[in-house]
Amino acid sequence: MHVDLPDKRYYKIGEVAEAFGVNTSLIRFWEKEFDVIKPKKNAKGNRLFTKDDIENFKLIFNLVKERGFTLDGAKQKLRKNPEKVVSNHEIISRLEAVKAELIKIKNQL
Repeated sequence: MHVDLPDKRYYKIGEVAEAFGVNTSLIRFWEKEFDVIKPKKNAKGNRLFTKDDIENFKLIFNLVKERGFTLDGAKQKLRKNPEKVVSNHEIISRLEAVKAELIKIKNQL
């Protein structure tokens, strides 16, 4: 999954939800369910997500939405071998980028 977010220090919940194509309630739900997501909160109580949070959302999104894991299954996978999950996700992301570039080149021919 390619998430298109500008490069900045913190992201608001609406920006995160829009980038993933989900509603804000799912973002709040995943925040409660997965302890790897730890947004900061400003004085008003608004959530501010970091780049690390976004990377963790990508992993969770991949496991739950793309690979069909249950929430418990995704939690176990992340707890059991987080390095492997991250490594596999990085490989898939790179392959998707290569595929997109090849399609772009093909379309230019």
